[in-house]
Amino acid sequence: MTIHPKTAEALEKMRAAGEVVAEVLDRLQAMARPGVTTGALEAEAVRLMQDRGATSLFLGQPHPRGGRPYPGSVCVSVNEELVHGIPGPRAIREGDIVSVDVGVRKNGWCGDAARTFAVGRVPDRVEALVRTTAEALAVVEREARAGVLWSSVAAQIEALVRRAGFSVVTDYRGHGIGSAMWEDPPVPNFVSRDLVRDDFLLIEGMTLAAEPMVNMGRAAVREKEDGWTVVTVDGKPAAHFEDTFVVRRDRAEPLTRLAGRQQE
Repeated sequence: MTIHPKTAEALEKMRAAGEVVAEVLDRLQAMARPGVTTGALEAEAVRLMQDRGATSLFLGQPHPRGGRPYPGSVCVSVNEELVHGIPGPRAIREGDIVSVDVGVRKNGWCGDAARTFAVGRVPDRVEALVRTTAEALAVVEREARAGVLWSSVAAQIEALVRRAGFSVVTDYRGHGIGSAMWEDPPVPNFVSRDLVRDDFLLIEGMTLAAEPMVNMGRAAVREKEDGWTVVTVDGKPAAHFEDTFVVRRDRAEPLTRLAGRQQE
């Protein structure tokens, strides 16, 4: 793996991209009401990106196994859909949970983040799923500091999720990020033999897109017939939180938040 800490100038550009991501996420969460379509969320995201001088990281991305390029500018995944949901005519309903993943490029640098939120009232167990996944992301912010092995952070994420009675998804993971959306290193939310073999030390100035993905039931997922949308095999809900972070001496600083805004 080749990991390059970012310069102060690069970090300011990543922060500018991250602020666009955060603004889009806030706007889409506010829009997500019963009757609003996922395609309407997509249209508003595109409008905001264009207005802020940014472009989508996702639109046209090739499928890793040779399928059609991704057709949307953001990913909108509902209930049992974990990630890569394609925006379209589906109307959001009361009691849904909606995961929105936004990635942009601005002035040559990237920001990537995701949130899951409830539309109206949801069952207590679903609320706990969303809360636990947000708490898993908070582990990264608190624990991913310079001099720490990533495996120790991943172990804490996995333990938190297991204590809550949920499952960490093992088919997907986070990634390094910078002038490209995907850079070294891979950033899993669980400990495996591969991670033990390829573990890495967190270095001040390195940038990561960490993204806990958590299922209410089993960890197993599959792709739908559309070639992109990933759903839980057992049909139970899933949640997804992500931020772009820069590693500091005492914590991981999120770059995909609006000034003064803390993760809920």
